[in-house]
Amino acid sequence: MSEIAAQISATERKAMKAERETVDRLIAHHLADRIGATFQGRISGVTRAGLFVKLDDTGADGFVPIRSLGSEYYNYDETRHALIGSRSGAMHRLGDVVDVRLIEAQPIAGALRFELLSEGEFAPRERRRDAAGMRDAQLRRAARKKERKQDRKKSGKSKRGSGKRG
Repeated sequence: MSEIAAQISATERKAMKAERETVDRLIAHHLADRIGATFQGRISGVTRAGLFVKLDDTGADGFVPIRSLGSEYYNYDETRHALIGSRSGAMHRLGDVVDVRLIEAQPIAGALRFELLSEGEFAPRERRRDAAGMRDAQLRRAARKKERKQDRKKSGKSKRGSGKRG
């Protein structure tokens, strides 16, 4: 009985995969003549390579390659399921509503490629300082170090030893 159940489950998974692939191909074929059109969707997946977007009106899934997000470098944040711009802090994350433009449709592969039109939300900068803040922190550390050194000189203690030898 367990062998039959395992075979049925495997066959059902194959059928579901074939159905998804067929639907993807049909939607890509349907949208192939709408290259350049804009759509609204939701980010349904985030990877190091880019964003997956599911369109609201057709349910079609497509991909926004990270290289098409502009000249800024984007970091993948696995815990937030987001891509975050290193300079601007612009963040695109799972579940965000976005506007996209259809760039390419490949009906045989069932693939859609989009260009992101929406601006990302701005991520809070955690434990990051701008250049001026970093410089100020370095100056404060140097001043504290200098003070400690002067205090040691006044008390006659060296950095390593316990005091003057005599």
